Amino acid sequence: MSSADRTLVFTIHEADHSALREIPLSGLVIAGWTGRDPIARDKHIVELEELGIARPATTPIFYRIAARRLTTSSTIETAGEASSGEVEFVLIQLEGRLFVGVGSDHTDRKVESYNITVSKQMCDKPIAPELWAFEEVAPHWDRLVLRSYATIGGVRELYQEGSVAQMLPPLSLIEQGFGASALPEGVALFGGTLSANGGIRPSTRFEFEIHDPILRRGIKHNYSVVPLPVLG
Repeated sequence: MSSADRTLVFTIHEADHSALREIPLSGLVIAGWTGRDPIARDKHIVELEELGIARPATTPIFYRIAARRLTTSSTIETAGEASSGEVEFVLIQLEGRLFVGVGSDHTDRKVESYNITVSKQMCDKPIAPELWAFEEVAPHWDRLVLRSYATIGGVRELYQEGSVAQMLPPLSLIEQGFGASALPEGVALFGGTLSANGGIRPSTRFEFEIHDPILRRGIKHNYSVVPLPVLG
């Protein structure tokens, strides 16, 4: 993770000003099984095992993904139609400081049924082109809300909604994933997701956001999903 694999432009919002920055990203890590409630987490693991999905090696678990998968585009292409998004908070370390954004861990669900690590590599990972300084939201972190909408069969539906308090807090995730008090420079860390209303389903369009009710602001992004034919 020493050289940049992807450089993206973000608007960084701090206090009373905003600025555009090009951020070189050398690593991408998707954290899974980050729920704070161990009983609910273990119950879900058993449910997935009944569907043939193997239990994770650890909880939480940290999947290393190619940084080139990160994108701020409003369109992604997928192999077939068996993929779907899920909203997650995103942490990025820049020049010794931690920033917060929001992204979608878009995943191939067919591949996920037999190899989760490979499924995470199959799809681009959309991220909103805006960030907040972590220190501005840290005092009221658990009040932040994640939300997503999916367009399924031409109908826009509320797909996910809930507090980030359902997932492990940022500094705990960083410590467990990297054995350090700070995220490595240039690494983006996705922090885990919420359950989907009505279960996981593919969509043609996915919208996601993080909302701060204390500072009364939000970050939003959306993308369309273009399936490519699977010929064999």
